Amino acid sequence: MTIREYLKQYKLITDGSFGTYYAEKYQTQEMPELANVLHPERVLQIHEEYVKAGARLLRTNTFAANTVLMDCNFAEVEKNIKLAVSIVKQAAQLSEEKVFVAGDIGPIPNDGYVDTQMVEEQYYQIAKVFVHEGVDALTFETFADMTAIEKCIGRIREESDVFIMVQFSINQFGYSNAGLSARKLSKEASSNDAIDAVGFNCGIGPGHMEQLYRQVEKKYNKYYIALPNAGYPKRIRNQLQFANNPVYFAQKIQDLANTGMDILGGCCGTNPTYIEELVKTVDLQQKAERQECVSEEVKNKVVVNKGFFCNEDGAVKQKKLIAVELAPPANENDEKLLEAAYMLQHSDVDVLTFPDSPSGRTRIDSVLMAEKVKRETGMTVMPHICCRDKNAIAMRSLFLGAHINHIDNMLIITGDPIPTMVRQTVKAVFNFDAVGLMKIAKDMNEENFSDRPLTYGGAINQGRRNLEVEIGRVKKKIEAGAQFFMTQPVFSKEAADRLRVIKEQTGARILCGIMPLISRKNALFMKNEIAGIQVTDEIIERYPENGTKEEGEATGVAIAREMMEYTKDFVDGYYFSFPFNRVYLLKQILQ
Repeated sequence: MTIREYLKQYKLITDGSFGTYYAEKYQTQEMPELANVLHPERVLQIHEEYVKAGARLLRTNTFAANTVLMDCNFAEVEKNIKLAVSIVKQAAQLSEEKVFVAGDIGPIPNDGYVDTQMVEEQYYQIAKVFVHEGVDALTFETFADMTAIEKCIGRIREESDVFIMVQFSINQFGYSNAGLSARKLSKEASSNDAIDAVGFNCGIGPGHMEQLYRQVEKKYNKYYIALPNAGYPKRIRNQLQFANNPVYFAQKIQDLANTGMDILGGCCGTNPTYIEELVKTVDLQQKAERQECVSEEVKNKVVVNKGFFCNEDGAVKQKKLIAVELAPPANENDEKLLEAAYMLQHSDVDVLTFPDSPSGRTRIDSVLMAEKVKRETGMTVMPHICCRDKNAIAMRSLFLGAHINHIDNMLIITGDPIPTMVRQTVKAVFNFDAVGLMKIAKDMNEENFSDRPLTYGGAINQGRRNLEVEIGRVKKKIEAGAQFFMTQPVFSKEAADRLRVIKEQTGARILCGIMPLISRKNALFMKNEIAGIQVTDEIIERYPENGTKEEGEATGVAIAREMMEYTKDFVDGYYFSFPFNRVYLLKQILQ
């Protein structure tokens, strides 16, 4: 009997925690995965206890078996995995009934110093070892999102019919460390044809997991997993200790089973006693297949699009869009910025944008600056939001605060790094990149802002050395919900041609960056001191060595018009950034 055949008739009971039980049983803080090599008899004993308790699915002792956490080469990881599978298979044979074996794969830490492609490849290599060793299932557990494992799962499915399970870790409010909601995580994984079973483990106790699962839509063709912690632990003498509550736990697991769960067990704090109680309490007979449904409220919902590229009736504007950037000041004096905003109040500008402390140097908060300008001028505003300074919790709070103040447009970017000279005292967050933050925004649009969704876009760096990489990034951002793109300033026909290629291959709505430099000194500064902006020598030579203010501005206006001419046949609009907020130049450029 395969797992799929078993699940058609019965709910499947897994084992409980290995790591916390191992630490408690043997009074050690060593990495449990090392015991596969150093103490195989201990590993076998724990697996045997779970079999005797009634578990019908055993997970290998390999949660942290990867080169990063074990600080070793992959040959050592492979050896560890093979030993782990061999040990768990011995334990499974103790039962007269079929006991399934799952290869357990946990997250590989990636704090920005580990190559992303290396991590993705290692997941695949780990999974391939498990499949070769003949496990019945693969379980990817305690993940914050699907980003790093999606490719691995797809490749394994092409090569094998192994049963694939994916479990996410969420907090009691229903969000993962990537800022995604339980509903969003479940929906994304359930939509992946390569995955057999979807669910949650760790992070929360059974009561909270039951509450969250009642809000999650379930697909008829997927199996659902619930492996909560025993509860919430206390830290005593530098160790986490869980309450001993197996009867309560089993009763709550029965409640979870009633919400449509198929695979049930425990995570941190649970042990064989919990599983034994669970087996005695839970009705293991599978009920009728669930049916997908969409509520009448969702069917009849009216959505109002407040994107800056739309008219009041929600239709897309039939014109070249105009965005103007106003850089918030580095002190409390916002007089010049407000003067610039008032100057543009009756122009053809569609949106004013506000950078988020560019170059990692403190300026007035972009959202608060945008809110003040909107309140005083009535213009459409768009703060830039970068990933450098805030984690997922703060970002969600920011989106909520912006929404109640009717700030409906945002430019989401990864952000500039912290300047080298302050890295000892100021730490960047970079909880995710722009694509990750867009996924959070997309999730909140579906969950929080469904009637008036946030409109967000991303940045394009047409000067990136490998243009195919940039095209791939644009496509990912579009998949994550980006509706427009603003580019780095264009200063040459070559840059315009690269932008044309991006437009042709992605179909993105593009606002071409235009920066009218106002003097030779200004041009030299931008070329030599601002990363990402490619000012050519030809541009610099066009500015007089000791030209007047009028001569410098006239040169900047002429170059801006030329760049617009290069791009007018394919871009959807222009994104102006005026040095020193000299926005009065816009009228000259557009005449």
